[in-house]
Amino acid sequence: MIRQVRLPGGETVPALGQGTWRMGERADRRSAETAALREGVGLGLTLIDTAEMYGDGSTESFLAVALRGLREKVFLVSKAYPENASRARLARTCEESLKRLNTDRIDLYLLHWRGRVPLAETVEAMEALKAAGKIRNWGVSNLDVSDLDELIAAGGESCATNQVLYNLSRRGPEYDLLPWMAARAMPPMAYSPMDQGRLAGSAPLLRIARALNATALQLALAWTLRRPGMIAIPKAASIEHVRQNRQALDLSLSDRDLASLDEAFAPPRRKIGLEML
Repeated sequence: MIRQVRLPGGETVPALGQGTWRMGERADRRSAETAALREGVGLGLTLIDTAEMYGDGSTESFLAVALRGLREKVFLVSKAYPENASRARLARTCEESLKRLNTDRIDLYLLHWRGRVPLAETVEAMEALKAAGKIRNWGVSNLDVSDLDELIAAGGESCATNQVLYNLSRRGPEYDLLPWMAARAMPPMAYSPMDQGRLAGSAPLLRIARALNATALQLALAWTLRRPGMIAIPKAASIEHVRQNRQALDLSLSDRDLASLDEAFAPPRRKIGLEML
């Protein structure tokens, strides 16, 4: 059974989901990508993350086809450009995503990153979409502690998550952001938990992974998922890759393993500005 994470509103989602960055953009890859997504849903990785930015909307359109017949099993996450997160534009932007996704609601709608639109205005627009039944939950992405403080002060207490870049190579959020979120029962969502595959050749990861009969990337994913309340959304474009990701949930890391990883990838000792991809 897939470990579940509880959102602030009480709903639960799988700790391990599926990312879709660059999916659906090449015709020769769509069949394999579709098979991977559907395999993941069958394995319980039912949280699917996308954004209007991905392929200028083409990934959302791809998902409408790839997930045909599976909508009721899937928890759909999409994200709006910051310039579209205003009172005047967010409703229209959301409708465009709904049309591309061929659905009547988005389960979790995120502000992709902070722009010039005041957070208070974005909160108001998100709450209006929720009241209208167009979205079921809303949250943010790429916001640091000071931004979240401002968001809460602007009436954003119902923010469901903050999606951020977090992996062994980019541990900055551990210093203050993740503790801030944990104190408020706001689950973090880690994107690029394997640093876009760059951790595959890490010598320390390979050494520890061999002892666990795992791959370096499985170990990196298991490390990210070790934190209570963490959601991770790695992309997998093949059936074999999505199966490997699922197996990472079953890896048990000892205190010795974690200490070795801390030696190779030191935890932050000071505030580090939030990184983005």
